[in-house]
Amino acid sequence: MSKVLVIDTNKRQLDPIHSAQARQLLRNQKAAVYRQFPFTIILKDSKSDLVVQPLRLKIDPGAKVTGFSIVNDSSREIVFAAELQHRGFAIRDSLTSRRQLRRGRRARKTRYRAPRFLNRTRPQGWLAPSLQSRVENIKTWVEKFQKLSPIGAISQELVRFDMQLMSNPEISGKEYQQGTLQGYETREYLLEKWCRQCAYCGIKDVPFQVEHIHPRANGGSNSVTNLSLSCEKCNTKKGTKDIKEFLKKDPARLERILKQAKRPLADAAAVNTTRWALFRVLKETGLPIETGSGGLTKFNRSEQKLEKTHWLDAACVGKSTPILKIKGIKPLLIKATGHGSRQSCRTDKFGFPSRYVPKFKFVKGFQTGDIVKAIVVTGKKVGEHVGRVAVRTSGSFNISTKDGLVQGISHKYCFAIHKKDGYSYAF
Repeated sequence: MSKVLVIDTNKRQLDPIHSAQARQLLRNQKAAVYRQFPFTIILKDSKSDLVVQPLRLKIDPGAKVTGFSIVNDSSREIVFAAELQHRGFAIRDSLTSRRQLRRGRRARKTRYRAPRFLNRTRPQGWLAPSLQSRVENIKTWVEKFQKLSPIGAISQELVRFDMQLMSNPEISGKEYQQGTLQGYETREYLLEKWCRQCAYCGIKDVPFQVEHIHPRANGGSNSVTNLSLSCEKCNTKKGTKDIKEFLKKDPARLERILKQAKRPLADAAAVNTTRWALFRVLKETGLPIETGSGGLTKFNRSEQKLEKTHWLDAACVGKSTPILKIKGIKPLLIKATGHGSRQSCRTDKFGFPSRYVPKFKFVKGFQTGDIVKAIVVTGKKVGEHVGRVAVRTSGSFNISTKDGLVQGISHKYCFAIHKKDGYSYAF
């Protein structure tokens, strides 16, 4: 079961404790709630004499979702788990929309514009905003975990797929070619690239075989651009036929497979682009960093027969992975929402102003994005409502709860349980 993070009155990180023990401390008023997400309690006295056991923070970076696991290497327990959903693709779409609107304005207003050529140079290590946001999100949460738990080491999945290893199997020794790790890098890459289904018939949830698009018997190579996934039936049926002959009656599928074979994996490209920037950020913490590849992560997970989730992938990163105890773990689901925009007005799809935006964010001490608890004692909305609040200048707020949207709740009934920090939370 996920444990509760603990700090003492001097904000020194202590060993996480069982939730029942945390409830007892709160009931006896020996501790107070320090933070709701992730749930942390603060003791009302100092515990400087306690010996604290260092934990390992394990990270599985992803293009859309990053997994976190805090593992106690000695007891093999997963102390805490979380999954962070990035907003990189939303940032990319917003920048694309803004660029289109800007170009539209320039086309309508054809005044002379002076040539510009030296004001757009990019500094060394520059990343696109959609990629930089992923690095910053992970950095933010590593710093939070360091403040709330005794992190002594970090494990990072440095590469989703070892592209160099797939091109040259001898690069890391014969154990990759002949040992227990044989083919894991290539198979995991193909599963992601072909959406875990047969390239020829589209069947899912069956054992797959690695199949050469252009047969080896006819001069086809072992390059990953010439490999696909196939079920046993299709692989046997295709045999040593050329793909054009095999799919001559289905030209649409033939075109799709040939196009997909040459297409790079977008999510893997995003992860590979940011991997060294993230590694440098983690090195700045001063903690020892262990790295591993996606193939090794899958090998560790498969050996322990664990299901594929982002937080379990994180727990299986690196060679230090022990036989894990995962009973009762419920990961915290974190979604990056940003801190709002600086637009002075909202626009329609054509870029024209459509509605006014107030200049101030706070209303009666609340701002949109705060997680609040409203206890309504009169009227049609009697009861307790917990969720994300959207403020209105009138003081009548809307609260998004797990059961739906509750509108028209007065600020007098609300009190904040977690201030807006750019993320939303769920279990």
